[in-house]
Amino acid sequence: MSHPAPTTPDCWSLESWFSGFGNPDYTDFKAALVRDVEALKTQAAALGGETTEIVRVINALESLGDRLGHLSAYLGCLSANDANDEGVKADEAWISTLDAENLKLMASLRSALAALSDEAFDLMLADPSLKNAEHAVKRMRYEGQHQMKSEMEALAADLNVNGLHAWGRLYETLTGKMEFKMTFPDGHEETVPMSRRRALMSEPDRKLRETAFHEGQKPWMDHAVTLAAGLNGIAGTRLSLYGSRGIPHFLDTPLFDGAMSRKSLDAMMEAIHANIELPRRALRKAAKFQGTSALHYFDLEAPQIKAPEEKPLSWDVACSTVDQAFSSAYPKLGSYFREMLAQRWIEAQPRAGKRPGAFCTGSQFKREERVYMTFHDTVHDMVTLAHEVGHAWHSCVLRPARSFAANYPMTLAETASNFGEMILLDGLMSDPGLTPEAKAYLLDQEMLRAHAYLINIPMRYEFEKSFYTERAAGEVSVSRLQEMMTETQRKLYGDTLLNDGTDPMFWAYKMHFFISGISFYNFPYVFGYLLSQALFARFKAEGASFLPQYEAFLSMTGSATCEEVVKKTLGEDLTQPEFWARGLKAIEPSLLQYESLAI
Repeated sequence: MSHPAPTTPDCWSLESWFSGFGNPDYTDFKAALVRDVEALKTQAAALGGETTEIVRVINALESLGDRLGHLSAYLGCLSANDANDEGVKADEAWISTLDAENLKLMASLRSALAALSDEAFDLMLADPSLKNAEHAVKRMRYEGQHQMKSEMEALAADLNVNGLHAWGRLYETLTGKMEFKMTFPDGHEETVPMSRRRALMSEPDRKLRETAFHEGQKPWMDHAVTLAAGLNGIAGTRLSLYGSRGIPHFLDTPLFDGAMSRKSLDAMMEAIHANIELPRRALRKAAKFQGTSALHYFDLEAPQIKAPEEKPLSWDVACSTVDQAFSSAYPKLGSYFREMLAQRWIEAQPRAGKRPGAFCTGSQFKREERVYMTFHDTVHDMVTLAHEVGHAWHSCVLRPARSFAANYPMTLAETASNFGEMILLDGLMSDPGLTPEAKAYLLDQEMLRAHAYLINIPMRYEFEKSFYTERAAGEVSVSRLQEMMTETQRKLYGDTLLNDGTDPMFWAYKMHFFISGISFYNFPYVFGYLLSQALFARFKAEGASFLPQYEAFLSMTGSATCEEVVKKTLGEDLTQPEFWARGLKAIEPSLLQYESLAI
């Protein structure tokens, strides 16, 4: 069923960034960037103990980073919008080499900062031009104290392009071409691209899910040795670099990237394990809905309650619904959302050639945000819109800050997006016109999210931690990877999975394990979910008076650690399991409603 053309813009404009790909303003920008990266790299390599010169390079790096990020975001938008544009692909490959040169520049700067005495460094930080950049500069110095000599870091940057990151590219290439033959419940056979398998395992028809799981498992088994080599290669390279950089534990780097402490991570995981029965109860109810004693792995992402039989949700109606929910609960967020639509900062048009998925990006250089998604007339897509606009609002709140104070970690990034999601879902649930069928469907969707964040993603973290521990002693075999994955699933899911209901090959097809640019990609999502649950509970209790605190929280996310941000703006202690437990228990009212639904 097709809709009339929407009256609300559903196609973004990037013309305020560049007049067009390949136009003179674009090519001139590229050329100037190349010159300036090379010039600043030379200056950074010559740095000694003269703090005035170091300060000058720091400030120049901030400006250069804005421009590099601007071009990278622009290419990312173009590439997502048209996955077949070879010119854009070529420039994406080119900018990865420029990023490597920028890494060499930063390695020289970090070395110079690390070589300063504590007294000289403190004196340098007092320079007025570094005001509000102290957190970022301290992080650079810390990295400098945990890196190899500059020439070795330069070599590592070059080798990683064809080594570490090559494993990631191999994974993308191999899995992007995977397909499998499948016989559908109606008897017809089809060759299915692997990219469709997850959607098939989210279908209400259990037989369809089961077939997609078992038939789709075969290519992963066929390529298991290659995939295990890739996973071992990525982890092995990281562990070797950690050793050469004097980084004692494989969690130190992802924790540094997330700006959080091991004590907070352990407290969060302790709270999850102590309260694991809450999300498990939702899975047991789901099993009752489908008439089984427990779930199989292919049941975990499937709705147990069908969406109400209504006409497809148009883009205009979705935008109006999000606007109403935002404006009622958080007027400034509603106003910003309307501005995004008016400025054409959201891409949602369904058309051929677009990449799947959704993201929020932006340009510090232009102080503008963009949201990318594809709207397919579903409530799920509407929730995705609210999620991504939550990200964009976070960046908008930080616009007045200097760039060094506006780069926030992934842990805190996921908080704002989940907060935006919850405002929409709360608005939908409190709508007096909501039918019982629609309410049941929304409760089911909320429990699916709770399971993902409180069982599935913690399971991925526990597996990855076990894998890196064993990888430190040597390569881990396919059979051992399967054993570890099964053991971890049993540990987190308990009796909610059938005896034969685990998925020992999940390590192979979960792309997050193969992302070469960042390790332990998963736990920041749990962090963001639980912190946003706690924030939203405060918001519900305190009302609009809480929103200035929320904005103070967002404003500080790029200039302090997670612990400092939360302590200073919310008065909470992330190192205590009790804080995380409150976030977990925030799902209980919805869980009780879900459990009370008739089978």
